[in-house]
Amino acid sequence: MTLTEEQKQSRRITANIFKGSLGNLIEWFDWYVYSAFAVYFSEEFFPKGDPTSQLLNTAAIFAVGFLMRPIGSLLMGQYADRRGRRAALTLSITVMAGGSLIIAVTPSYATIGMLSPIILVVARLLQGLSLGGEYGTSATYLSEMASSGRRGFYSSFQYVTLVAGQMVALGVQIILQLMLSEEAMISWGWRIPFVIGAMGALVVLWLRRSMDESEQFTKMGSESKKKAGTLQALMQYPKAVFTVVGLTLGGTVAFYTYTTYLQKFMVNTVGLDKKAVSWINFIALLIFALIQPLAGSLSDRIGRRPLLLSFGIFGTLLTVPLFLLMEGAHNSIVAFLLMLLGLIIITGYTSINAVVKAELFPTEIRALGVGFPYSLTVAIFGGTAEFVALWLKSIGIESLFYYYVSLCIFISLIAYWRMGESSKTSRIEAELKHGKS
Repeated sequence: MTLTEEQKQSRRITANIFKGSLGNLIEWFDWYVYSAFAVYFSEEFFPKGDPTSQLLNTAAIFAVGFLMRPIGSLLMGQYADRRGRRAALTLSITVMAGGSLIIAVTPSYATIGMLSPIILVVARLLQGLSLGGEYGTSATYLSEMASSGRRGFYSSFQYVTLVAGQMVALGVQIILQLMLSEEAMISWGWRIPFVIGAMGALVVLWLRRSMDESEQFTKMGSESKKKAGTLQALMQYPKAVFTVVGLTLGGTVAFYTYTTYLQKFMVNTVGLDKKAVSWINFIALLIFALIQPLAGSLSDRIGRRPLLLSFGIFGTLLTVPLFLLMEGAHNSIVAFLLMLLGLIIITGYTSINAVVKAELFPTEIRALGVGFPYSLTVAIFGGTAEFVALWLKSIGIESLFYYYVSLCIFISLIAYWRMGESSKTSRIEAELKHGKS
């Protein structure tokens, strides 16, 4: 059967989005493996002591990795706006593979002393550099490659694959827990997922080399190319930059609270079994990933702003009650339902935040504009969420963290209320309509 040009174009879009998304999955798998297996390797990289203190140390390094994300988004964003989205995505996956391999082979504290956590920090800095560049470039690529009227749907796959990366990490954890003893997991089993991540990155590296470049980048005019990826050009759009910060603040704190910290919260505070917690997180995240395209498609019909407002309102009002209920949820099913409710609320942000940000900037600074202010906000607030929570727990006032999360979401709610409907003022659509980039 001969395919029409429209069908060929649709298949080409799907293939490119698949390649870009699969790379995103591996990047986030490599990133989340650290958090998922921290309960096992924290004893290997730090002196023997209180489990909460060891987790606090690993959480601090998790936060340090976030400090490199703004630098990565700046460097990779400039590279993507000057050399192309495909080139930047290929480079970022290469750096991530290197970071994972380093962690996989680093000797324990008992073997090389303080060199062990130092090497761990270096590896996380490399991974932070990679991930910082991945987000803005990936969001830009998916938004530009998507067909008009379906950008919300296609761009939602950034969080589908982001969450899928965490799910695969949890899946690997569950399999290893079934196959290995607790002692083996602590001794050497935790190294296996980092090896898997490094190998997966090499496969994605090969796939990304065959991706098409986005049409908007290839058609960028000579005048636009001269200022592409510069901070000077970015500063011409201060409202868009501050909008990205406001959009991100509450969303990133809530996202990392529910997808990263909650696993430790269920073990340390609620008192649930580690294996049960792994299953709770896996199933909840699976449902969370499946509803992202549904919400993204809904935004193509009713707009992006209603979804953002729903997250802001329900997140502000229900975060504290959800966590207070979960404190006493010694039943796994109740804990699962409460986690799932929180993730459904966050979907109003996660499903569309990539396309909303991409619609704010012109082609020549889109990757930089999406990635840099986002990564700064994530580094300051998202990357420190787990550390803040554990620190408040260590001084006996963990419940204050629930109000902190709620306040951050409320600040973003103000931004959502004040912003316009990005799908109606989309620079992506405007450039296509006028035949320029």
